[in-house]
Amino acid sequence: MAVRGVGLWTRVPLCSQRRSQVPRPVLRFFSCPGTVAADLKREEQPSGNVETGSEDKVLQKRFSEVQKERREQAQRTVLINCPEKISENKFLKYLSQYGHINNHFFYESFGLHAVVEFCQKESIALLQEATSTSSIGREAAIPFRSRFFNLKLKSPLHQTSEQSHMQCSSQSPPSNKKLSELLCCAESIDDQLNTLLKEFQITEENVKLRYLTCSLIEDIAAAYFPYCAVIPFGSSVNSFGKLGCDLDMFLDLDEAGRLNAEKTSGNFLLEFQVKNVPSERIATQKILSVIGECLDNFGPGCVGVQKILNARCPLVRFSQQASGFQCDLTTNNRIALKTSELLYIYGVLDSRVRALVFSIRCWARAHSLTSSIPGAWITNFSLTMMVIFFLQRRSPPILPTLNYLKSQAGAEDKCIIEGHNCTFTSDWNRIEPSRNTETLELLLMEFFEYYGNFPFNKSSINIRQGKEQNKPESSPLHIQNPFESSLNISKNVNQSQLQKFVDLARESAWILQQEDKDRPSPSSNQPWGLAALLLPSVSNRKSLAKKKRKNPASERIKSLLESIKGNNTENSVNISEKRTISTQA
Repeated sequence: MAVRGVGLWTRVPLCSQRRSQVPRPVLRFFSCPGTVAADLKREEQPSGNVETGSEDKVLQKRFSEVQKERREQAQRTVLINCPEKISENKFLKYLSQYGHINNHFFYESFGLHAVVEFCQKESIALLQEATSTSSIGREAAIPFRSRFFNLKLKSPLHQTSEQSHMQCSSQSPPSNKKLSELLCCAESIDDQLNTLLKEFQITEENVKLRYLTCSLIEDIAAAYFPYCAVIPFGSSVNSFGKLGCDLDMFLDLDEAGRLNAEKTSGNFLLEFQVKNVPSERIATQKILSVIGECLDNFGPGCVGVQKILNARCPLVRFSQQASGFQCDLTTNNRIALKTSELLYIYGVLDSRVRALVFSIRCWARAHSLTSSIPGAWITNFSLTMMVIFFLQRRSPPILPTLNYLKSQAGAEDKCIIEGHNCTFTSDWNRIEPSRNTETLELLLMEFFEYYGNFPFNKSSINIRQGKEQNKPESSPLHIQNPFESSLNISKNVNQSQLQKFVDLARESAWILQQEDKDRPSPSSNQPWGLAALLLPSVSNRKSLAKKKRKNPASERIKSLLESIKGNNTENSVNISEKRTISTQA
């Protein structure tokens, strides 16, 4: 049976012996079954056995199982702001008096912080009982008892002489320079895509910090809604998130309703007295308004709180300084949570999916096709849908359609949200593995060729059916929402941005074809393959202009298209024969 989890690429060496190894920081991850956490160094793995991120360890489980385990883990965890100079051993010994420590790690964000996970939830209550509330100067403190603590040293000079070296966990992606060095030392384009995935994917420590941040916000919301849950969704959990991405949160208030439904018995029905409002949207706005006020006034580390209540999906936006995350809190947004689960399953099914999505997103950002600022740009979600649709169109398909996933669903998977059928199997083991064995290199080039010639003027992208359909509207780019079929998730994209995407896709396909014919020597240190595609578009165009400076722009484009079409069949066969890999275990 095919191995459907991520891990196939971990056996590919990152650098050959001919090229110098780029030094990487060694992160320290700590585990404590006893009173003092044991120092378990995660030394850099040999090039043939590279350790991957957190997704590689959990993608064998159902989405709901992962969410449940992570949330329970976060509820046993505290966040501590530490002095810059601290003895790590004494720090751990001090905390261990309140209970056994499972693991911990340090990171920097507006100072040094420690994330400490206890083995038992009761340890946190003991720690809170021993913690005092202090005021700064003439300022008065709001006595909110959270799981975010501030540690001070009673004898700083004594601690300084005994401090141990601490390696902080990185919470941000590598610089462009470092990424370029890593890609240039790779052995193949397949290796480059997998290297980029490894460097950009969310780490185990970052995942824990995200769930902890949600859990801290849940503590605040629980003052009004004791049985609520704050659950991360979007890039943080769908397996396609990169280091530094925003943290989307869903305030689930139906947990209390589900608990009460199970308690109903006998001939009586007891209900809470509640206030009623004209619509669910108004209820959502009122709830988020109050939660926003609480975050602004009582939430430690919560700054820049904005209540954006008139948006299509009302939300509260804020920054959590201690974690460094930009956060969006919504409620009544279950379809977004279901979409996260769908993407998680697509990321599980084939080890090539995430590598291709990460690379396409990075390529788009390098050429300003995407932006963190709202506007006419293509979004990362739209790009992910385009990659999934492309992989559904391969022969044989690499990913199944949403309709196929629906056909494999059991009775427990039935899900109707606001009249929309969101049913699909939650057990990815029911899905037959793909027989497609195309390499990442071939898929990358074919992706650019496919969308460089896609009939955007008349066709839409639909992952539910996995085939092109006539556009129901005049928007330049139409990508159907997988669950709300009447919505176009790319309605914001204008014709100028779409044409820029098409032009860059054609140019990138041409560059990859030329790379295959005339690849730089290993000692040249010239950007090649994926590294060449990530160069600024101006540089790429200058490079192309030198090779074809005698031809007018229109002739260059015409020549490019003829070259792609003329060599498509021959190159695809040659590349497949040389680089085809098996996905069988």
